[in-house]
Amino acid sequence: MRRTAISDLSWDELLKIMENEARRRNAPVYSIGSTSNPFQVLVSAILSTRTRDEQTAKACQRLFKIVKKPEDLLRLSEDDIDGLIRDVGFHRVKAKNLKRLADVLVKKYNSQIPSEFDELIKLPGVGRKVANIVLANAFKKPAIAVDTHVHRIANRMGMVKTKKPEETERELMKIVPKGLWHRVNKPFVGFGQTVCKPMKPLCDECPFKEFCPKLL
Repeated sequence: MRRTAISDLSWDELLKIMENEARRRNAPVYSIGSTSNPFQVLVSAILSTRTRDEQTAKACQRLFKIVKKPEDLLRLSEDDIDGLIRDVGFHRVKAKNLKRLADVLVKKYNSQIPSEFDELIKLPGVGRKVANIVLANAFKKPAIAVDTHVHRIANRMGMVKTKKPEETERELMKIVPKGLWHRVNKPFVGFGQTVCKPMKPLCDECPFKEFCPKLL
């Protein structure tokens, strides 16, 4: 039966289509690699803020060769950390935050990564998006991490009508099955990097072009 609206797709199907399209086009988000190690997920998410995924991948690869746990990070100087993550945006600020993060994790959390949102957002360099990425990817907890790609595409495709990422998160939580919340971010990001771009989206090549409100 011919579909006439985004709502005709199941969320599982929609996410699979986005992911397949993004992987086929070598979306940068998939270059970072996949890990469920809570410490690596947290650090990677912090480094990824306001940074292209290609640059985040380079920094993570360099950093994780010598940093396996918070104690390793704590032993490094701020300048050492800065040298390892120099590819990312705001690397000096992030180096400072990572040094502070290691200290807090070791002293307050016995080197363990908190698995609760309210505790995560207390950590240096951690905001709402980063906290939700950790919950979803490291602990497989129901959380939707909304960045600029998720916010843009959800509005562009008519899934929500919001002005702020926080509003988008709340609205998506109402319509996405809870069991799929942890899967939302990466397919949206990959699709946003390769097809539904901020500028000059590839609408003619989009698998959703037949019923995307942008084209109606």
